[in-house]
Amino acid sequence: MLDRLNAVYPVRYTVLALCAVLTLLSLFTLVAFGIGGFWVLLFGALTLLGGWDLRQTRSSVLRNYPVIGHLRFMLEYVRPEIRQYFIESDTEAMPFSRSQRSLVYARAKGETDKRPFGSQLDMQNNGHEWLNHSMAPTQLTSNDFRVRIGGPACTQPYEASVFNISAMSFGALSANAVQALNAGAARGRFAHDTGEGSISAWHRLHGGDLIWEIGSGYFGCRNDDGSFNEEKFVANALDPQVRMIELKLSQGAKPGHGGVLPGAKVTAEIAAARGVPEGVDCISPAAHSAFGTPIELLQFIARLRQLAEGKPVGFKLCIGHPWEWFAIVKAMLQTGLTPDFIVVDGAEGGTGAAPLEFTDHVGAPLQEGLRLVHNTLVGVNLRDQIRIGCAGKVVSAFDIARAIAIGADWCNSARGFMFALGCIQAQHCHTGQCPTGVTTQDPLRQQALVVPDKAERVWRYHQNTLAALQELVQAAGLQHPNDITAHHLVRRVSDNEVRLLANLLPTTSPGALLDDDPEGEHAVFTTWWRRARADSFALA
Repeated sequence: MLDRLNAVYPVRYTVLALCAVLTLLSLFTLVAFGIGGFWVLLFGALTLLGGWDLRQTRSSVLRNYPVIGHLRFMLEYVRPEIRQYFIESDTEAMPFSRSQRSLVYARAKGETDKRPFGSQLDMQNNGHEWLNHSMAPTQLTSNDFRVRIGGPACTQPYEASVFNISAMSFGALSANAVQALNAGAARGRFAHDTGEGSISAWHRLHGGDLIWEIGSGYFGCRNDDGSFNEEKFVANALDPQVRMIELKLSQGAKPGHGGVLPGAKVTAEIAAARGVPEGVDCISPAAHSAFGTPIELLQFIARLRQLAEGKPVGFKLCIGHPWEWFAIVKAMLQTGLTPDFIVVDGAEGGTGAAPLEFTDHVGAPLQEGLRLVHNTLVGVNLRDQIRIGCAGKVVSAFDIARAIAIGADWCNSARGFMFALGCIQAQHCHTGQCPTGVTTQDPLRQQALVVPDKAERVWRYHQNTLAALQELVQAAGLQHPNDITAHHLVRRVSDNEVRLLANLLPTTSPGALLDDDPEGEHAVFTTWWRRARADSFALA
């Protein structure tokens, strides 16, 4: 009933409508009885304010919630005490801290991210980390940090930014959100991952670089029965806007779990992008049907690269059973086939809805997954051929520096760019009632997200974050973020002891795994490496 009412008259406009009615009633009493002048001014002013809210383009909240949306900003203004206790009192339930969201908002809006009175962190807390600085800082001329992605079999390598938009599908995001992300990416020359929902018309509108993610549903390249279709793949892969192809094996939010987009949410636009029937449940199986063994996986990747005429092709995964990852690496050694890149998704990441148990207790966190992938490739002398990306609550320049220090070549961010679009973490993504128009398919609600304004914020957030990364690199006396290693980071491990991250995280010697005898390496290798099989994901 509420949905039907909203379709005719948005209930969230009730306060504005009430102000308008009260203005008319007050005006009537003023004319008829000579009283009520104060109320005419008050309700008239609120009505005008609501009208301005509907027409302004900077705040999605005010466009969707005229008049009453100002209450949120009034509480934010009286900060930090009021905001702490009234807006964000349930800090345990919020995926990101106040300081992280405030940082993104400030950089996206072009406001200062500087804060007085020193650090807001207790640096004596165990787990606190910092970057060691140099007595001879460098001076860099640019913050346009790039990494070349493309292995020996790649003929169209991609010069990617070290900071890009992580996978979020059209359908999970609104059309306006997708447009704003891609327009911002086009302006800043960084990449926009489509998510497994494939390439929509909104991805193509502004011409930004795309990483086409292909999941187990093969959306955008599928037959009617859900199997892979080469001809449809080629039609999308050869689009010049598509710069890389990413095969999703698993994701941090719910690794090992399939998904269903209910038929009621499969609109004509979503159906066209995914290649599925309109109004019918859209299924993402838990496993792929195009391959069943590690060798078949690499053969499939090689075939995709051939069909894409040499564009970089890789895969994304959240680390689970280590022997399955080892099996893929052994298949690389046996076949000589390698992906151009691997994206490691941390279990702490993920913007999509997922069962609570999967969100909190399935999959390896980014540090452990990323370090294992990096160390394994070092141990088989393939690290210089395969680039590693990562995702998992990467928001700030220090997050990027830390991820690169422990093994990444570049980073992706989902929620950071959602904040740049105006997301306030209302956590109504799955209801279709997102107050900022970011995650809704309601045409009225998503109109609140004004594409040109939010595209500029996406671009500005990217640029200001890279400017902050440049300052960190300079302070450390280095030339490029990829020069940062675990030797540059320090962690407090107790009240009176700190240690270099390099001495805390496991390492692998170059080539140490090639003789199939990882003795002396980390326990995960000595336990599982020998038992991994190139021809099966099962243990030997």
